[in-house]
Amino acid sequence: MGIPSTYPSTYTDVNETGCCPVPNVRDWDRCTIELDQRFIRQYTRSLLHVPMNMGRVMTALSEQATAAGATMPADHGMILSHDLSAWKAEQLYAVTSEVEGADNVVLEGTFASCVFEGPYGHAREWRDGLVDYARSIGREVSDVYFFYTTCPACAKHYGKNYVIVLGRLV
Repeated sequence: MGIPSTYPSTYTDVNETGCCPVPNVRDWDRCTIELDQRFIRQYTRSLLHVPMNMGRVMTALSEQATAAGATMPADHGMILSHDLSAWKAEQLYAVTSEVEGADNVVLEGTFASCVFEGPYGHAREWRDGLVDYARSIGREVSDVYFFYTTCPACAKHYGKNYVIVLGRLV
């Protein structure tokens, strides 16, 4: 891997659920980050951009990483979702090392980052907000990734569904 990742810690020390800690969204909003992060990848089927088998894919990614001892980075854990079409998306699960037999990928480069809150149905507005932010700093965005910071149960518990939207700057 080339450049060092320089992005904020993903979560706070507060974890009321025993599942997802409270995300650190303040440091991710309206900034640029340098990313050089290893992931393992699997694909989900979608119906008009709504993932149909997300739970199964997330479980499989977690089990694959755990079995290989390639846990999610403690301070920088993330799972990114990238729509490829209305029918398919890739899911990227951050890991600390290469996982034998997995689809290993490295996401690197400079990314714009914005934080949004609300239901998944607002994804198009969030994407547009990220593009507007990138243009405000004189840049354009190519690939867009959505980082859902908590599972649905934890989002309900915390009363907020924070999503960090990342866009590769070109």
